[in-house]
Amino acid sequence: MRILLLSDIHGNLPALIAIDRFFADTSFDAICNCGDSTVYAPFPNETLQWLQDRKAYSILGNTDQKVITLLQGKTFKKPHDEEKRIMYRSTVQALNAQSEQYLLSLEDSQILELGDFTVGLFHGSPDHPRELLFADTPDARFQELSQLSKCRIVVTGHSHSPYHKHIDATHFINPGSVGRMFDGNPEASCATLTLSEQDIEVALHRIPYPVEEVVTVLRQQRLPEIYIDMFRQGRKLN
Repeated sequence: MRILLLSDIHGNLPALIAIDRFFADTSFDAICNCGDSTVYAPFPNETLQWLQDRKAYSILGNTDQKVITLLQGKTFKKPHDEEKRIMYRSTVQALNAQSEQYLLSLEDSQILELGDFTVGLFHGSPDHPRELLFADTPDARFQELSQLSKCRIVVTGHSHSPYHKHIDATHFINPGSVGRMFDGNPEASCATLTLSEQDIEVALHRIPYPVEEVVTVLRQQRLPEIYIDMFRQGRKLN
């Protein structure tokens, strides 16, 4: 089986299209997405439609959860920054009925049987949906999570930090952020997972995409200029 791993798309359709084109000659048996599909780039409906069209296995991230909170007529305390809150409100205002229904149908995590392997999809970690796991997180923490999870393969997002670690009996994979990397390289990040009998192969990918397409729509919608700088620089600036 060949599987495309995604996370933290953040409404960035041009990045998804670039991934499509990069893998145009590759057939995937499944697509797995670890959440934060919405907010910050201005293409929420198109992003959620992309996932639905491809029947992706998808879960909620923290930005998605806050969007749902607003859809339910409630509010949230964090983030306090008004620039960030504007991005949430603009996403909610843009969502169509189908996108709303799709978001509301998703869970916080998902356990899949893919071939002979049990694969867990989590936004933060198997322990907490907002835990931040990085490439340099101590192995001792991954060992604890390996004992906690019964999945042979654990796929997470949230930290925007791509890595593959084989700790004890568990493969931990973070494909990085499709739509909003923070490492100074704005290219889309994703991973591919190949499963064959008892063999597990992981490849991490960085793929350029037309950032200015995102910038143009941000400006058309008069959204905060700081996000233009963030997408161009591939950095978190607030």
